Amino acid sequence: MLDVRPIGIEDYAERCSKPLSALHDRLWVETYAKTHSPTMMVGPLEGQFLKMLATMTGARRILEIGMFTGYSTLAWAEALPKDGHIVTCDCNPETTEIAKRYFAESPHGPKIEIKFGPALKSLKTIWGPFDICFIDADKENYCAYYDECLQLVRPRGLIILDNMLRAGNVLDPRDAGTAAIDALNKRIRSDEQVENVLLPVRDGIMLVRKL
Repeated sequence: MLDVRPIGIEDYAERCSKPLSALHDRLWVETYAKTHSPTMMVGPLEGQFLKMLATMTGARRILEIGMFTGYSTLAWAEALPKDGHIVTCDCNPETTEIAKRYFAESPHGPKIEIKFGPALKSLKTIWGPFDICFIDADKENYCAYYDECLQLVRPRGLIILDNMLRAGNVLDPRDAGTAAIDALNKRIRSDEQVENVLLPVRDGIMLVRKL
């Protein structure tokens, strides 16, 4: 069957999905008003998808590499039980301050621990096991982040990687970040430690289950 995605179909999918919190709506508006690259933010559709994955798997501990303004972090936190915990890494001071304000307003804020600084350095101070690891940061380091997450995620836990299609540019990589993503996609496919599926949702979501 030919895959033709009409203009507006993602908006339709979003309208037919349960919305996230009103706090998410406010964060969305502020992110677009005050940041230079608001499209780095996980959108409502993907945010609800991530939240559902956490709920369905009964996750209690989540590691997030790449927080930006905290949109996905709040979605994860809402899915966790009261004693759940999410460790999130970022190194951008401006967007981290925005995230902190919204975490302070959320009843789920106490579940969130921010590790500020380069993620590869922060990961050396983080202990597993985690039920879910989510990678959504600088693309050139995705392979290194994947290696760390393989050690930190529990057996039968999930590693989720965002932006794995790079707007289709993985078909003909022409920059370092896209080349790194293409190489990692192929590496994960042949990795005998995991099973995986690459979904063409938004910019490509790779679901990896550690065996």
